[in-house]
Amino acid sequence: MHLPDGMEPNGDSQVALRLMVTAWEEGTDAGITPQMMAFAALYTGMSDLINALGEDEVAILMERLAMRVRGGEFSFSATRQ
Repeated sequence: MHLPDGMEPNGDSQVALRLMVTAWEEGTDAGITPQMMAFAALYTGMSDLINALGEDEVAILMERLAMRVRGGEFSFSATRQ
C-alpha cells in the first residue's frame, strides 16, 4: 500500500486496509458493483480527510494523486506485481 508523503506504514494502516478489503468483499457479495464501492469509498475518505486536514490540504493531495494515477501507480498490472 502506498501512503501519502509523511505517512509510514504501521499496524494501523495494515488493519485499516484489511477492514476495507473485508467491507469491499461484503459489498460486492451483496451485489454492489465495484465501481459503486469505489465511489462510496472515495467520497467517505475524502470527507473524512477534509474534516481532518481542510479543503486546501486535500486539494493538494488530490493534485498529487492525479499525477500518480496518470503514472499508472494504481493500475491493475502495477498493483499485482
